[in-house]
Parts: sequence; structure tokens; C-alpha cells
Amino acid sequence: MVSPRFYHMYCPKDVVSRYQLLVFDTQHQPFLPLTDFYHDCSVRISQSSALSYLKNLLPFFTWLDMYSNYEGNPVRWHDTPSAIRVAIEDYLMDEMACKVREKDSFHFVNRTHKSPNTVNRFLSALKSFYKLMIQLHHYSYLNPLIDTKSVMYDYRNQTEGVRTGKPRMPNIAGTEYPLPHRRLTDSYFKLVNEEWQPKILDDPHLPYKVYQAGKQVNWSLRETVIARLLFETGARASEVIEVTIGDYRRRKSFQELSTFTKGSYGRRIKFLRFSKDTVKLLLRYINTERKSVDDLNRHFETLPDEAPLFLTGVGTPFTYAAWYYHWNKAMKKNQLKINPHKTRHWFVTTRLHEIYNISMTETEIAKRKNELIKYMKWKQQATINVYEHYFDEEKCREAHDKMLESMAKKEKEYLHHKEKKVEKRNDNLGKMTISIELDKDIQALFNGLE
Repeated sequence: MVSPRFYHMYCPKDVVSRYQLLVFDTQHQPFLPLTDFYHDCSVRISQSSALSYLKNLLPFFTWLDMYSNYEGNPVRWHDTPSAIRVAIEDYLMDEMACKVREKDSFHFVNRTHKSPNTVNRFLSALKSFYKLMIQLHHYSYLNPLIDTKSVMYDYRNQTEGVRTGKPRMPNIAGTEYPLPHRRLTDSYFKLVNEEWQPKILDDPHLPYKVYQAGKQVNWSLRETVIARLLFETGARASEVIEVTIGDYRRRKSFQELSTFTKGSYGRRIKFLRFSKDTVKLLLRYINTERKSVDDLNRHFETLPDEAPLFLTGVGTPFTYAAWYYHWNKAMKKNQLKINPHKTRHWFVTTRLHEIYNISMTETEIAKRKNELIKYMKWKQQATINVYEHYFDEEKCREAHDKMLESMAKKEKEYLHHKEKKVEKRNDNLGKMTISIELDKDIQALFNGLE
């Protein structure tokens, strides 16, 4: 049985239509948004390129219809930009085997060895699709594939002149800096050509630098708890921020909570474990700060399972965007170039250090690495290999340093031994000289006796 999918068919020659091609959805109904998209592209570019764009979008729309999830609901192509972006990010990671990481107001997309070569074309096609839908008044939001902040920043940089608050002088005046030949890409998902490589964060003091940065900008107990959970669990920020009271309550230990992961579509399939000190801070937050903004002023024991674990100052569910404002403020204030995802890299690097330090055999190392892979819920075991490459290099450096130390030691021993031989030879020469001189004196004595 063929799985339902989006597909296209050419219009029969005996049928009069303004469309050369029709797109159908999973229910075999005409889907005009993609039909209009192909029609527009075929006018602007070649039909082969237009068809290539369309073929890159059909699997995504099928996936969107069958598997997408945002806050417990399927994502539709005309949903808000935030929902569309989450769906695209999930699709890039789950279906195209890409690594996606956040950076300021946009996301970097890295291909892996399993990613198709069509990632760039897919993103370009989707960006063009929403551009057309906005022009046709079929999509009532801003283009989700465009980073509006970078557009505003780039526009400001290119239009402001040397006179503050004044428009640029014409180029012929010769008083303005020349505009760059090309402006930065305005894409929300920026494709990086190189294959993904994790950031190895080997600074043991990194968490405490972040906590101190939070103190400098007066983080509330909520921001402090979330930061500690990120470093201690290796979770993504959304996996911590969007959990419920029930996610924390249903675990047997107060040091654990259940959460979802990328691709689990909201299902709680993983758990996070953290320190006893963080447990104390979390419970204090729930029974003080959170209680003060809860609509019924409830404490931990009386809260329902579905209640969000973290709340805003007005009692609504805390969101990633609201939390990121506080994180970014602390990092900028203290000049720390640390995006939230780096806490995850730091956690993995630190865990691997510990594995190598406490394991006595290769079997123990392999066992503990498999435990880490299961805990992180990595779909591809190859992910850990990139981190291991770093540790292999570290081992090589250590072995090389030991060899150099041994060489330096042997060099000193050789030079010391050589100096001793020279001293001994000089001593022997000295004795020979004395002996010769004595022989001359004795001979002179004999000559005198004659």
C-alpha cells in the first residue's frame, strides 16, 4: 500500500486550464498554494528549475501534513512563523540529517555526511514559496524564512551616512563610505557548507562564569535554575523551559524530570538528572517566585500535573523567546560569546572527560559511552565520534609531550655523560703531562750525576 503523499500531475492536453501542472495533497485534493508556486516559478525561471524547486517542497509538505508537531498540534503551512520555523528545524534534522544550531536571531544549518545535496535548494524554494504567498495575500505573517532582525540591521548599516541621523549623501559627494558589494544573507536558516563539528568546550569554569554573569544583571531564581539545569543535564533549552509540574513529579527522584526531545513530537521519552543543590533552588522557585505569579497562588503539592513548571511575571507559560532575552542580556553585559546550545557541548565534553578518567578498560569506556548516547537520545551514534576525535587528538598530544620530555631527558643525560668523558680525558692528559715533566726532571738529575 502506497503511503499518502503530496504529488503533482501535468494537465491533460485536451483540458483547458491556466495551469500546466496541478499539485495534490495527501487526500488527493488539488493544493493551490504549491500549484500557484510552480506556475509563478515557471514564468520567472526555466520549467526544469521550477520543477526542481517543487520536487524539493513536496516531501516537506507531506511530512508537515503527517508528522509535524508544535505545542501538541500539527503544523499547517499557513501557521505563525514560530510554528513554521520549528517544523522546518525538525524536518532539517530528522529528514535531511542536518545539524541546526541557534545563533542570535537566526539558525545555522550544517550538512552531515548523510545529508542530501539539496538542502540549499529546499531552503531557497521554501523561502520563495512564502514570498509568493505573501504577495498573493494567502499568508498573513512575515516570511518565516527571513531573519527580520538581520534585515533591519543590514538596512540601517547601508542607509545611515556619516552624519548621525541624516540620510546618506550621494556617492558623487565622496563623503560616505562605499556600500558593500553584497549584503549579508537575510535567511533565517543560514546554510554552512562545512560538515557539522561540535564545539569542544573544555573550560571547567564555564558554568560558574555564566552564573556570575547572571548575577551581574540580576537574574531571578527562575533564570538561575534554568541555567543550572542546562549545564548539569546537557538538555536543549526548550527541553527544560517547556516542561510541566507533572514532568517533574512523575519521576521517583527529586533529582530528575521527564522531558521530550527533538523528533519525539512532545512525547516524554527522556529524563534529565541534576544536582541536589539545583533541587533546592528549583523547589524554592516553585514555592516562592512561581507561587507569587500563579493565578491561584498554589505551591508544589497543590499544583496540577499539566501546570507549566516555569511562568512569566504575569503568570503565563514561560517561553524560549522570553528566556533568551535574559540569557542574551547577561552574556552581552559580561562579553561572553556563549549561545545556549554551547551548554550542551560543554556537558558532553565534561562527561567524556569523566568517562576516560574513571574507566579502567576499553570495555568500561565503551559501556559508559553507550550510556551517554542513550541519555542524550542521539539518533546517530556517529555524533559521539566527532567528540572522540578531539579526545584522540588530546591523547596524541599527551603521548607526544611525553616523548618530547623523554628526548629532552636523554639529551641532558648524553650531554652530562659527554662532559664527564671530557673531564676524565682532561684528567688523564694532565696526569700524562705531569708524568712527562717528572721524567724530564729525573733525566736532568741523572745528567747532573754524570
